[in-house]
Amino acid sequence: MPGNHQLKNWYFCRLNGRVGQNSMKKILYILSIAALLASCKNQYDAAMKSTDKDVILSAANDMYSKKKWKEALALYERAAKLVAGTDELQEVLLKTAYAEYYDKNYKLAASHFKRYAATFPNDERAEEAAYMAALNYYQGSLQYNLDQTSTESAINEMQSFLNSYPDSEKAKNINELIEELSYKLEYKAYENARQFFKMGEYKAANASFENVLDDFPATTLRPKIYDYIMKSRYELAMNSIYSLKEERIENALSYARFLEKNAQGTDAAKTAAEQQPKLLAEKERFAKVKADTEKHKEKLAEKQKAEEARASAKRRKKLAEEEENDLQKSLQQTDKARIDSAEASTPAPAITLPVKN
Repeated sequence: MPGNHQLKNWYFCRLNGRVGQNSMKKILYILSIAALLASCKNQYDAAMKSTDKDVILSAANDMYSKKKWKEALALYERAAKLVAGTDELQEVLLKTAYAEYYDKNYKLAASHFKRYAATFPNDERAEEAAYMAALNYYQGSLQYNLDQTSTESAINEMQSFLNSYPDSEKAKNINELIEELSYKLEYKAYENARQFFKMGEYKAANASFENVLDDFPATTLRPKIYDYIMKSRYELAMNSIYSLKEERIENALSYARFLEKNAQGTDAAKTAAEQQPKLLAEKERFAKVKADTEKHKEKLAEKQKAEEARASAKRRKKLAEEEENDLQKSLQQTDKARIDSAEASTPAPAITLPVKN
């Protein structure tokens, strides 16, 4: 029986043998990949320098089959100029579109597919191209918290597909995608309104939530929107300026009654039930404030009227005094003028000369 030392030697030999075999396999794999890459590069470089359409197309199709999308696109771009006006053009254009799609250049892919469907409407692959155009617009739709122009474009493009191919077996999938994107727009509008509410901009929040309901009448967010509208109207009523307070209290109470009737069992109805007593108490308190304010206004008006009457009498008295003074001055001036005139018309006394004897 071999000793422990011999067994250890035997084990390490076997282990080193296996490690060596695995290392060799890895090396061979790496070398084969390197050789393949070198071969592809050589083929690509040669095709890019060539003017032979067959060489270029062959290389482009090889790059396409090996999923080297950027190389395939560069070659297809060259090939398209050489096969213009031939039957090969359609294949080049369609593969260009798919290469852009697989390379995740969705905007470019959508443009290529859309152009193909419009240029070759009678081609058996026109429907496929139109569908892929719509799908690429869908892929280009951004997250809900970003600009949704791309989402709106995607919905329009998918609706265009349904209009062109209403009986397509892909129509069901397109409708599901439209619903998904519509919800994204809906949720975007909902989140915008919710931001107004968080910032305490309750007037803007109320208007924005109502717009969501108008723009998306079938929204599944309706119960939540009802709740936010109720809370917004409550805050507006409780913290309103004097001139709008009565109107806003009535608006909030009216909405609370609406929710109790039309949103039973929801958080919105619960909120309405909790806030209605507070609104009624605020209505009563404000009625007293309004009555006191009106009385105060009446007193101020009476006081102002009395002050205006006194001021008016004072003005009239002053005016009368001024007129009297003017009259006196006028009479004095008339008397003086008469005296001056009389003095001017009286002849001077005769001169008496002494008489000589």
